[in-house]
Amino acid sequence: MFVQPDYDVIIAGGGMAGLISAASIATYSKQKAKILVVDRNSQPEAGKKTANGWTCGDAVSKNSVDYLTKNIGLKYGKPELEHEVKGVYVYSPNHQTKVLFEGSGYTINRKILPQRQVKDAKKLGVEFQFEVALEALLHENGYITGIQGRNLRDGSAFRKTARIVIDATGSASKLRVNLPIESHIQKEIDKDDMEATGRYIYSFTNGKEDKTYFDADYCIIHLDQYLAPGGYAWTFPKGPQKVNIGLGVQKRALEKRNKRYSESDNLQSLIDEYVNSNVAIKNPVLAEGQSDEGNAKGSWQVPVRRQNDCMVANGYALVGDAAWMPRPIDAGGIGPSIYGSVILGRIVAAALEAKDVSEKGLWQYNIDYVNYYGYQMASFEVLRRYLQTINNEQIDYGMKHFLSEDDIANIVKREHPKFNRVALLNPIMWFRILGNLDLARGLRFTATKSEQLIQHNLKYPNSPEGFVQWQQGLHSLLQEAYSRF
Repeated sequence: MFVQPDYDVIIAGGGMAGLISAASIATYSKQKAKILVVDRNSQPEAGKKTANGWTCGDAVSKNSVDYLTKNIGLKYGKPELEHEVKGVYVYSPNHQTKVLFEGSGYTINRKILPQRQVKDAKKLGVEFQFEVALEALLHENGYITGIQGRNLRDGSAFRKTARIVIDATGSASKLRVNLPIESHIQKEIDKDDMEATGRYIYSFTNGKEDKTYFDADYCIIHLDQYLAPGGYAWTFPKGPQKVNIGLGVQKRALEKRNKRYSESDNLQSLIDEYVNSNVAIKNPVLAEGQSDEGNAKGSWQVPVRRQNDCMVANGYALVGDAAWMPRPIDAGGIGPSIYGSVILGRIVAAALEAKDVSEKGLWQYNIDYVNYYGYQMASFEVLRRYLQTINNEQIDYGMKHFLSEDDIANIVKREHPKFNRVALLNPIMWFRILGNLDLARGLRFTATKSEQLIQHNLKYPNSPEGFVQWQQGLHSLLQEAYSRF
C-alpha cells in the first residue's frame, strides 16, 4: 500500500545552495511542493559553515545575482550585498602584470544573507527544522526516501520521508559518501582536489597607497607559489577601510614548498605573512559589530575540481559544495551554487509534476547545469593542475608575454584562455617563446587539452544509458593531462 511521504522535498543543509534550492523549487512549483529544509545550526546562525563562522571569500559576480533575480525573482541589496566592486584583478607574483578576471560584482555579508534567504523561503511556504544533525539517508527499493538523524536540543531521534532528498551539506557530505543505493554519483573526492583556505575580516587604517595591494573598487587575487602554494591569495574590499583577506593552499604543494625552502609554514602562518606584507593595510583589527561578530576569522576546506560527474540518483540530488561545484581555478563557490540551485529547482518541480523522481526523471539537471555553466570546469581543473607545477618566475613571464587580448577577453568571461600567442610565427614572439620554451609548450598543451574537454562535456549524455561511455572518455582526457603534469 502506498504511504504518503511527509514532504515532497527535503533539503539537507541550510547554507547558500540549500536555501536557494528551496526558494527555486517553491517558485517553479508555484508553491505547490511541500518543502522542508533541515539544518544543524540554530535559526539565528543559519548558513553557518563551521564552528569558525560563515567562513567564505564573500565575492560574487553581478551576473550571478542577476541570474537569481531573473529566474526566481529574488533580489538582494544592502546590507546583505555589503560592497559593490567593478571587477576582479589577478596580479602576477611580481605585481607587474594584471588581468581583469571578471566584471562587476559584490562582496556579501555572509552572516546577514542567510537570514534574508530564510525569510524569503518562508514567504514561499518552505518549512524549516533547525538544530538537527543528519546521520543517514533512508532508502527503499533502490530509491532514497528520506533522512534520519537526531535533534541537537534533546538528543531525540529525527526521521522524515520525502519523494526527493537534496544534499546541500557541503563538500564532506556524509550523506553522499554513504549513499546506500546504486548510482553514477562519485562518493569520494581526491585529497589533491581539496584546498585549505582561511581568511580574516579586518577593519584597518590606510597605509601606502598601492592599488596592487588594496583597491576599494576591485577584488584582488595574487598568484604567488611561495605565499599560496597550489592556490592563491586574495584581498577583497568590503569598504574603503574594511577587507576580507586570506589565501588557500594545496596540501601537497605546501609540503613541497616547505621542503624546498626549509620552512615549516602552515595555512595560518602564511595568511599572517600575507597580511603583514600588505603595504596598503595598516593596524588591522578584527571587524566588530553584530554583522561580523563570530565571523571575523575562520578557515575551511574547498573542493577545486569539476563538479561531480553525475549529480542525481533515484530520489536524490547534489548541489553546491556537496556536488563539488566551486570553480577549480579560483575556488569561487557562490556563483556556481546560485546557478546550480536555480536549475535544480526547475528540474525538481518538473519531476514532481511528472511523478518521476527517478535518476532518469532528474537527469536533465546534469544536462542543463553542464551545458549552461559546468562544461568548462574540467578544463579549469587541468589549468589549475598545470599552474601548480610552475614557479613564480614562470607565472610572471607567462602573464607578461603569452596572454593575448583574446585570452584576457576569455578570462573576463570566465572562459579558458587559448594562449594563441605561443603559436604565432613571428620573430619577436619566437624569441619570447625560446626564452621559456617549457612554459610555452605547457600552456599550449593545456589549452589544447582544455578545448578537447570542453567539446567532450558539451556532449554530456541525454540519458543515464550513455553515461558510462561518456565518463570513460572524460577520465581518459583528464588522465592524459595529469600524466603530462
